[in-house]
Amino acid sequence: MRVVSGIQPTGQPHLGNYLGAIRNYVKLQDDAVAAGGECLIFLADLHALSMPHDPKELYASTLELVATLVACGVDPNKAVLFNQAQVPAHSELQWLLNGTARMGWLNRMTQFKDKSGKNREGASIALFTYPVLQAADVLLYQATHVPVGEDQKQHLELARDIAQKFNKDFASEDAPVFTLPEPIIPPEAARIMSLRDGNAKMSKSDPSDMSRINLADDADEIMKKVKKAKTDPEPLPSEAKGLEGRAEAQNLVGIYAALADESMDQVLATFGGEGFGKFKPALGELLVETLAPIGERFRELKDDRESLDAILARGAAKARELGGPTLTATYDALGLVRGK
Repeated sequence: MRVVSGIQPTGQPHLGNYLGAIRNYVKLQDDAVAAGGECLIFLADLHALSMPHDPKELYASTLELVATLVACGVDPNKAVLFNQAQVPAHSELQWLLNGTARMGWLNRMTQFKDKSGKNREGASIALFTYPVLQAADVLLYQATHVPVGEDQKQHLELARDIAQKFNKDFASEDAPVFTLPEPIIPPEAARIMSLRDGNAKMSKSDPSDMSRINLADDADEIMKKVKKAKTDPEPLPSEAKGLEGRAEAQNLVGIYAALADESMDQVLATFGGEGFGKFKPALGELLVETLAPIGERFRELKDDRESLDAILARGAAKARELGGPTLTATYDALGLVRGK
């Protein structure tokens, strides 16, 4: 079992990142180690180049994300934690796979359409081709499993398509170059929405800081954001099906359920019939209880640049070692001459 997953170091990590991905990294690293395998977690700083960015902010965000992951329980002694830029094989393999990927495949990627908006001609080439880099990210390490949200399943399918075509075109059936990775969709990976709009995903890029709970927020900030979160005037129902059509209420109950490791029906069995005047303080207290230790550890780590750099350097060295054989096999399969 070899699990590979990446997260972009842009903006402050928030509750949606924690419940949707980061919290699962701790379980995945433990499961992989228990199975005699490995878990690789990389900071996708190369992917950040697909959109406009500030270099100083990218550097700072990369180190802050390392601090966040470690504060959340990712153990650099168990997981291989690194950033893409320190492993040139990611970029090399992307270029090698560009010869196998097809324009029609990339044209079907819905995230490019969403992120490029109406000005598709003005979007960067990196935004169009970054799914090929995502494929390289996992194929480089012969990943057997990749944790993905619903919005990333299409990209993992593309990685499998690229791997299958490459193996068919340049390898034999009994000695494929690439492993076809399987998706892991954690059942508890809640889809956390904005505190200001229950129909929009909680996002680092939302201009309103009140739309999200940042993992670095202190107790007062968390309570303030929960108190001002958008709701409706109706009391909570006694069953989850009663939340249909109430996006903001459904989001807050979903957050409570994910944090408490309960179903929404279990939460509503406690709070059904109550108004948000009672529910919001309870949610705020649960958030503070969960996130306060993370925030405290984060603040201890975030200014220790020497330790953070060392974590990334050790992880990158291990990643280069793990990815080297696949990169060599890819060059060889393509008939490219490399110096020794």
